[in-house]
Amino acid sequence: MKLSLHEVAKVVGGKNTISDFADIPLHHVEFDSRKVTEGDLFLPLKGRRDGHDFIAAAFAKGAAACLSEHSVEQGPYILVDDVLAALQKLAQYYLEKQRVDVIAVTGSNGKTTTKDMIAAILSTTYKTYKTQGNYNNEIGLPYTVLHMPDETEKIVLEMGQDRLGDIHLLSEIAKPRIAVVTLIGEAHLEFFGTREKIAQGKMQIADGMDSDGILILPADPILDELLPDNRTVIRFGQGEEIAVDSIVEQKNSLTFTTNLMDKPVTLPLSGKYNATNAVISAYVGKLLTVSDDDISAALGSISLTGNRTEWKKADNGADILSDVYNANPTAMKLILETFSNIPNNAGGKKIAVLADMKELGEDSVQMHSGIVTSLLPDVLDTLIFYGQDIAELAELAAQMFPPGKVYYFKKTEQEDQFAEMVQLLKTLLQPEDQILFKGSNSMHLEQAVAALER
Repeated sequence: MKLSLHEVAKVVGGKNTISDFADIPLHHVEFDSRKVTEGDLFLPLKGRRDGHDFIAAAFAKGAAACLSEHSVEQGPYILVDDVLAALQKLAQYYLEKQRVDVIAVTGSNGKTTTKDMIAAILSTTYKTYKTQGNYNNEIGLPYTVLHMPDETEKIVLEMGQDRLGDIHLLSEIAKPRIAVVTLIGEAHLEFFGTREKIAQGKMQIADGMDSDGILILPADPILDELLPDNRTVIRFGQGEEIAVDSIVEQKNSLTFTTNLMDKPVTLPLSGKYNATNAVISAYVGKLLTVSDDDISAALGSISLTGNRTEWKKADNGADILSDVYNANPTAMKLILETFSNIPNNAGGKKIAVLADMKELGEDSVQMHSGIVTSLLPDVLDTLIFYGQDIAELAELAAQMFPPGKVYYFKKTEQEDQFAEMVQLLKTLLQPEDQILFKGSNSMHLEQAVAALER
């Protein structure tokens, strides 16, 4: 990080006399005192604990200075009204100072995968950095910016939203040159109420863009009335400027053709939706002059952020398709389609473990029940449901499937049958089987996956 103490104080509007302290270089920013290293700037953010309580610990770990909302005795500090606002302002300034091109990605599904794909493509040609893990909010995004290597030329930033206005803030910080919306789904309906409100929130990704920015959007009619007048808008989907022409899906790979590339592209991933993520990413690469060969090579060796769609092996040899990072009805239907289309292993059966999808609002039970059309008795041998809102879907499935093929395990405030579910899985799962796990992150299906892997 190429910033000094006096420079930071000027940017964030420090209220104390900064000339009292030497103008020392600052290496990184950290808001966790345990991660502070020599020369860092400590940010005492307020959460479940007030970070100001750890200023002394940060200096003991080697912090060169800190931001603070009150006077500090331990060492150099910059007095501000709001540490988080100062962090955001500093990140905005640093992007402008370093003249880094920002590619922003949001969407109800696929934003992390698309972010990873874009970064992989751009890395073939440019010094590229990307959002690490799920650092996609009002703290994580500026933290990411201030941790990018000094030589970074392109940065790919994921933007998440829990409330209307979240993405507006992130876009104003990042001021993207290119912005992508992957999908308007049902994520966070509990807070937004309607898909229209979700769409409105996602479209705020354009708020910080200059007039020459490029906005890449799905051909979803829900966006038609929200298109900005002063931006170049590119749509993707069947018959659009960005399109997937044909797809051949295998268990561990996906080959597709697109109007953007002369040759077919192969991904080491399953899921038809990943072809769409890849073709969006290819388009971004072509906008930034990456060659077709480099795009194909990057996509052919892509490595994704963990807990997304991923094949694993159970301890007994069974195949596990783990997609447990997050869930909403669109995502669950897509992964069930993928899982159903994959050929069975010789002599093996298919088992699906489905858990509650969170933050769907007052229609949550009904939206869970709508998944019933994606449960195919002639393809799926056994269904296991876990949660509370998913109970009605389990009842509907039991009417469709043969007796003894549908199981339901509760997860309520009073009772959690997770351990019983894992025990059943260990009994049912045979070496030739394939098993799918899908549910919201808070349902912790990754622990069931780990139990089978052990």
